[in-house]
Amino acid sequence: MQNSAAVPDLAHTHARPVHWLATATAMAAVVAAAGFVQPDAATASQKGSESRTVTAPAPTPAPDPEGVEMPLECGGVDSVVTKRATGDLDGDGGPETVVAARCDAGSGTPPSGVYVLAAGRGTAARVVATLVQPAEKLSVGSLAVRDGAITATLLGYSSPEVPSCCPDERENVEWRWQGGKFVRAVQPEARGM
Repeated sequence: MQNSAAVPDLAHTHARPVHWLATATAMAAVVAAAGFVQPDAATASQKGSESRTVTAPAPTPAPDPEGVEMPLECGGVDSVVTKRATGDLDGDGGPETVVAARCDAGSGTPPSGVYVLAAGRGTAARVVATLVQPAEKLSVGSLAVRDGAITATLLGYSSPEVPSCCPDERENVEWRWQGGKFVRAVQPEARGM
């Protein structure tokens, strides 16, 4: 048994709140410093191999119909693009542009043609497919490209007696690229409640 007189006074070994606060502050400083000192990032390459950055090619812009000569016979007046939509139609990763165009007549509703435009590498846009001929005497109510399909609402006439201002027939159609050509399908009419 030891004599209490032989044991030194260890009054400084009693923990006080100030000691806990100082310890917590010191630990926080060590953790923060460790956050700034990080090892180099691990890589799967062998030591001494070159590091290369590969960038993806810039996306090709959709063909612009401005300046493209549409296959319309307008008899001295210009043609006008009335609707346009873009998207990748043939799955090659590059966008095509679909346009509805007609002669820019002063009155009435001239028939429209629906055309697909594509651009080759470094070449201007050109017509690559005709989906609706102006000779069909149709107008285009809506035109869209979604999920690789072209959808359109075609407006027509039941007889020559129907005024050209007021088409009385409506057909919803879709074209998809299949087997190297655009295949047309009639879409069901949406029913109202």
